[in-house]
Amino acid sequence: MEPAGENPIPAETKSEGCWIPMVERITNQLTGFLKIRGTRLPNPGCVCFRSRNSVSTRARSWKVWFRGRVDLDRAAPSTTMSAAWIPVLCLGVCLLLLPEPAGSEGAVPIAITCFTRGLDIRKEKADVLCPGGCSLEEFSVFGNIVYASVSSICGAAIHRGVISNSGGPVRIYSLPGRENYSSVVANGIQSQTLSRWSASFTVTKGKSGTQEATGQAVSTARPSTGKRLKKTPEKKTGNKDCKADIAFLIDGSFNIGQRRFNLQKNFVGKVALMLGIGTEGPHVGLVQASEHPKIEFYLKNFTSAKDVLFAIKEVGFRGGNSNTGKALKHTAQKFFTADAGVRRGIPKVVVVFIDGWPSDDIEEAGIVAREFGVNVFIVSVAKPIPEELGMVQDVAFVDKAVCRNNGFFSYHMPNWFGTTKYVKPLVQKLCTHEQMMCSKTCYNSVNIAFLIDGSSSVGDSNFRLMLEFVSNIAKTFEISDIGAKIAAVQFTYDQRTEFTFTDYSTKENVLAVIRNIRYMSGGTATGDAISFTVRNVFGPVRDSPNKNFLVIVTDGQSYDDVRGPAAAAHDAGITIFSVGVAWAPLDDLKDMASKPKESHAFFTREFTGLEPIVSDVIRGICRDFLESQQ
Repeated sequence: MEPAGENPIPAETKSEGCWIPMVERITNQLTGFLKIRGTRLPNPGCVCFRSRNSVSTRARSWKVWFRGRVDLDRAAPSTTMSAAWIPVLCLGVCLLLLPEPAGSEGAVPIAITCFTRGLDIRKEKADVLCPGGCSLEEFSVFGNIVYASVSSICGAAIHRGVISNSGGPVRIYSLPGRENYSSVVANGIQSQTLSRWSASFTVTKGKSGTQEATGQAVSTARPSTGKRLKKTPEKKTGNKDCKADIAFLIDGSFNIGQRRFNLQKNFVGKVALMLGIGTEGPHVGLVQASEHPKIEFYLKNFTSAKDVLFAIKEVGFRGGNSNTGKALKHTAQKFFTADAGVRRGIPKVVVVFIDGWPSDDIEEAGIVAREFGVNVFIVSVAKPIPEELGMVQDVAFVDKAVCRNNGFFSYHMPNWFGTTKYVKPLVQKLCTHEQMMCSKTCYNSVNIAFLIDGSSSVGDSNFRLMLEFVSNIAKTFEISDIGAKIAAVQFTYDQRTEFTFTDYSTKENVLAVIRNIRYMSGGTATGDAISFTVRNVFGPVRDSPNKNFLVIVTDGQSYDDVRGPAAAAHDAGITIFSVGVAWAPLDDLKDMASKPKESHAFFTREFTGLEPIVSDVIRGICRDFLESQQ
């Protein structure tokens, strides 16, 4: 099975009948030797053995070498001894040139583990034996057909179709490094992109052997020499006290230049090493800012400090303008995704390195990053001197880009020399999770309870429109056990808890329950319903870090007082939005709503008019949330 697109096997070894270049070199040397002994061996030509399986066949075929060239029977006595040695010498040459029988090369394959990488095999060509039962999700594979040497060998073999997940023999060929390893889904494995790596490999079907792969590590660096076998290191959990998903946004512009770019990479490597990268610790990725942003590697690509350091070392300088704002916006929108390896409930951080000043607007990018819940740190190096300030688009670019302008998220180094002393203070900042103010957004840090009017004046069809209104608000938020939480209460004269904040932790379940709420029908006692909700729905989560909101939807006047219960809810830290339909009195709506009343009370004549109010309520919740974080 030949590797498509790459041919690691030299062409001169592939002929079934002849090994012309090698044979000619050796027979030319043989000719010279025989001439010295007085024997003439003109033009040996192409040496062919059509049968490889029998030594006797090879011995009988020696005359092919000399047909029509040497008459042994009439040879002069002085040449008889020399001529008699010709078949022996030729047979020896041919036996050396013929390929070894199948299965003889390399004896038995080397047993490796699921996680043995191409760079662990320090040979041009080797036969290995992959174990069965490897978890496809745990493979790290970069590329397609040609794989970066940091890839798992067994993962690459399964990805290429050389073996199945039951394991088997694989032959690996070392290849030079390259750029732009592609991402392809094949045989249950999603390979990943990698912009550049220093070495590659490809795989083909290997030779069968008798050794059994057990999944236990066997030294793959070199053949056994009787020394103690090395074990492939297990994946480290990392620093569990510093869980963060971190993107290093490095400066790759002409501002920094090639030399300082390399010093910047060294500093980033030191920071990555001190962070304690691991499966349960911080994960890091890298983006380069220049004329156009380029994601060098994602959070999911590497979970060990060693691999991250290799990847950082391989990043090449791009040059161009320092469009840091463009790169920061791209990172906030494209880097922190579930497909790229972002983890739920883990702080998202971007560490932006700026040598000098950005060429574009960075303020808007900072706003976008905050909206996406990304904590932006700025590490500025070599600030512009007074003579250069005229070239800077916004001299306050650091204050406008960081998560909060409180001094915590900005970091300055005078130059790229002697930066070791700055590593630890920066790492301490990145691991101080309680200071990551921008991780909390209005979409993932709120508790929203809906108080739904189920009185007789609503009617079943209009009640369905109310539920649709509730669903459209709820589905906007990131509902999870560590994110936003939703609850619902239906009321008439009585109250019925449809579900609480702790009943459902997925958006799908919450929306399904809302759709299936049954219409009660009855009178209208909104005041009692507010008190019931504050006590029974918000009471159990009074210590929650999320901000509390209550959205009341009603179509008529309450038979009881609403002002007192609403004031008690406000005092308990609950922000109320009141939404009235049809006969709902405006005075009641304002009495229930939080201040300012104009932005927390809404009214529509028809139930179909609820739909445009959805965006108003969502914007109001986010506005109030952001104000509470200041």
